[in-house]
Amino acid sequence: MIKVAIIGGSGYTGLELLRLLATHKSVEVVSITSRTYKATLVDKVEPSLKGFYKGLHFSDPTDIDKADADIYFSCLPHGASMEMVSRLIKAGKVVIDLSADFRLKDLATYEKWYCAHKAKDLIDEAVYGLPELYRTDIKKAKLIANPGCYPTGATLATAPLLKGGLVGTDSIIIDSKSGTSGAGRTAAIETSFVEVAEGFKAYNVGIHRHTPEIEQTFGELSGLKDKGVKVTFTPHLLPVSRGILSTIYLQLNNKEQTTEELLSLYKDFYSSEPFVRVLDEGEFPNIKDVRGSNFCDIALRADGRGGVVVISAIDNLVKGASGQAIQNMNIIFGFEEDEGLTSPPIGV
Repeated sequence: MIKVAIIGGSGYTGLELLRLLATHKSVEVVSITSRTYKATLVDKVEPSLKGFYKGLHFSDPTDIDKADADIYFSCLPHGASMEMVSRLIKAGKVVIDLSADFRLKDLATYEKWYCAHKAKDLIDEAVYGLPELYRTDIKKAKLIANPGCYPTGATLATAPLLKGGLVGTDSIIIDSKSGTSGAGRTAAIETSFVEVAEGFKAYNVGIHRHTPEIEQTFGELSGLKDKGVKVTFTPHLLPVSRGILSTIYLQLNNKEQTTEELLSLYKDFYSSEPFVRVLDEGEFPNIKDVRGSNFCDIALRADGRGGVVVISAIDNLVKGASGQAIQNMNIIFGFEEDEGLTSPPIGV
């Protein structure tokens, strides 16, 4: 049994961690912090958790040192997380950071897209926490940079093609649609029910902060790390609470490759992965089929003209955030990788 602490636990990712960890056989949540709800019982903030965390209160973040946990999940926003993470790492703790603070390896790139970095010495130490690609490094890590939700869906969708050198890297187009929980729990006019319901729009066109993260990972997969890979990424806001559907357009180097051949490649590539489901030819992902789960559903079709369209669906709060964080924790501590993550999707 290991002890878990969650920092910044009253947002969607923190509450999702609590929901998932409630069924984990090998952990005990000993501390969860929130400036807004300090001293408030967890189930008063999230009534769905009533009966699961009896007596657990939100505490002030300044009390985190009293937790004496084996692993800390930081759910603080970028900029705020780096200072807390640095403090914990220097104290010898294991940390999974769900912010963007340690995902980008190039300091200048991070500071261009986010803010000044106050823990530069930890950037190289952080391991990018996408288990399907970096499992070996994750096992030995003390600091995990949990991937962003959009990069998770896009990377899993394209990894077999990029790693195999099967597609061009100069004209990759990523079109993603996300539920409103991706914007966080803080109230904002643009993500309120009246503004979102019955609407559908693009946002942060050409300037979304997940762009450099996607390009960094795509560059590593394709072996073009130094030369770089540029993508055209456009996110959209769906009038639903959770889920991301990503449609990626790529050009095949061998224009004769068929859908059947490419699907065979994908099924081999992900054959031992518990959370990636490659769909059969003619089937395509739907966000409702992964809702509440840690699955990533992937499908593709070669268009017969040298192009291939790959589509992935994930739950942005689970595989795109908290579920993936727990998957990383399981790897680090040698638990079964799917422990706490075996519930089937909610579906309807």
